[in-house]
Amino acid sequence: MHCPFCRHTDSRVIDSRTTDDGSAIRRRRQCPECSRRFTTLESASLTVTKRSGAAEPFSRAKVLAGVRKACQGRPVTEDQLALLAQRVEESIRSQGSAEIDAHEVGMAILPPLRDLDEVAYLRFASVYQSFDSLEDFESAIATLREEHAAVTTP
Repeated sequence: MHCPFCRHTDSRVIDSRTTDDGSAIRRRRQCPECSRRFTTLESASLTVTKRSGAAEPFSRAKVLAGVRKACQGRPVTEDQLALLAQRVEESIRSQGSAEIDAHEVGMAILPPLRDLDEVAYLRFASVYQSFDSLEDFESAIATLREEHAAVTTP
């Protein structure tokens, strides 16, 4: 780790703590050259492979942007969207893989989005499950109705 002040190539860890959500480690470091202190934040990298073959770091902001479009005009708050994005990231990281396909990210969004808002779920699912016809929508709606019937029937 280079010192951000003098660019010395070494530093000493003084203190380490996990962040509140446990997804990263905050380290307090001191440069042996200039004696100045600085903080680093370390987290496990997660790479998303796009259809084009390009790879980029996972972005919770991109998950939020996609879900926000599906929830446009729906009674969904920003806090609910942020929680959904966190759940999606936790779900993906729990798989234990450092690299994941972009389509799998979209599929991981579907279950928590269905719990949040069914209309937004259908909008999002129509893209990620490649709905081609009205029958695809009807099938998805029928599945949702069956789930509602199973929950309301004692």
